[in-house]
Amino acid sequence: MPSYRLCTLYSGSGGNAAYLETPTARILIDAGKCARTLLASLKDIGIEPDSLDAIFITHDHNDHVAALEVLAKKYPIPVHILYKSALRYRDTQPEALCGCFRLYEKAPFITRVGEVTVTAFETPHDSRASVGYRFEFPDGDSVVRVGYATDIGYVSETLRDGLMGCETVVLESNHDVDMLMDGPYPYDLKLRIRGRRGHLSNRECADLCAELADQGMVNLLLAHLSEENNHPDIAYDEAFSALAGHTVNLRIAAPDTVTMLVGEANAPIPKSTVTDPEEACL
Repeated sequence: MPSYRLCTLYSGSGGNAAYLETPTARILIDAGKCARTLLASLKDIGIEPDSLDAIFITHDHNDHVAALEVLAKKYPIPVHILYKSALRYRDTQPEALCGCFRLYEKAPFITRVGEVTVTAFETPHDSRASVGYRFEFPDGDSVVRVGYATDIGYVSETLRDGLMGCETVVLESNHDVDMLMDGPYPYDLKLRIRGRRGHLSNRECADLCAELADQGMVNLLLAHLSEENNHPDIAYDEAFSALAGHTVNLRIAAPDTVTMLVGEANAPIPKSTVTDPEEACL
């Protein structure tokens, strides 16, 4: 059995949230959709919100933070977020979040939750600020490395470096270029999506996945698929072809339901009693 669980609670233009659990930490990544939906999704995998140790926010777009204010009012969970992203809340009930925010001036930054070392790396996207995350934690005599990155305009060196060497990766495969360009979106929106601060295409994702597999990636979840400009079979086939010669657990994140990549949906990992050396900072 793996020593950790990783899943998306849901992933797509309608909302994004993911969950990582290790023996010493329970971490929510992003908080899209409404709080009721988010809490119901956590319940589906056997997790109560007050057992979460931290929330890590990638950027301030609504499909990644819509539930955050309501969640923070009820549950004082530390929210790790870039200062520029937090500016979204300066005029909307800041008192509900100020006690929860753990602010960082810019990426990269490094922090710890339990025995998990979390490294944020900059990602190119058209928001106030945007990051992906690398989570590293011990597993016996080895170290597990998990990477998470969506909402990516192009494969930058910071993105590549942040994900390289991870055994498990959640990565955006947003659109098929032909579907996008032949689809109903206004032309300026099509250009924005294809731009260097937009979203990653299936081909760009697949090319990066081949590199990651060369460096030891064995679990891959394709995330943030566009419902208008992509199809799960197209994204899967593109990545599958690029991964030829590698043995990779390849899955597609569903837009409205939990998608487990590692671990079992209803098998929470018993938490150890390890004390976090940076607990005072969290």
